[in-house]
Amino acid sequence: MLNEHAKLMKVFSSSGEITGRKKLQKMIYIAKKINLPFYEKYDFHFYGPYSEELTLRIEELCNLGFLNEMHEKKGGYFQYRYSLTESGEEFLANYEPDMPPMQECMQDLNGQSARFLELVSTVLYFDSLEKEEVKEKVFTLKSKQKYTEEEIGQAYEYIEAIRTKAFQ
Repeated sequence: MLNEHAKLMKVFSSSGEITGRKKLQKMIYIAKKINLPFYEKYDFHFYGPYSEELTLRIEELCNLGFLNEMHEKKGGYFQYRYSLTESGEEFLANYEPDMPPMQECMQDLNGQSARFLELVSTVLYFDSLEKEEVKEKVFTLKSKQKYTEEEIGQAYEYIEAIRTKAFQ
């Protein structure tokens, strides 16, 4: 049971504090799409790919005391910050999940904005389509975000770069 939980803990161990639930969702989805061994099921929602499974696992890790969730009021919404607790670090010291090295990859993902990761994950969600069709999906489904063709091009470049980084 805890193998998938331990993989998530490894993400926090590798990347440090992650700010924002949306960012966390997108980081794991992108990692999954570039063939890191994450198995949470995702559906497409308002902010792009979303996993109820991931949300439940994060909640369980917080309840177990392995993950710290802090929230602060920011404007009209709450922003969440997640970090591994000392108990979580101790658990990982005794149980190392079977994962490829991913520190550089996770730090890179964590360094991106949630808005950009939303675009990247949306592009990856529709990766079975031609680039022109993906652009149309982005412009239609993400019209409020006002992504540009240049940003979509940057998303494709980033996907290639992060794939390379993940398997160096």
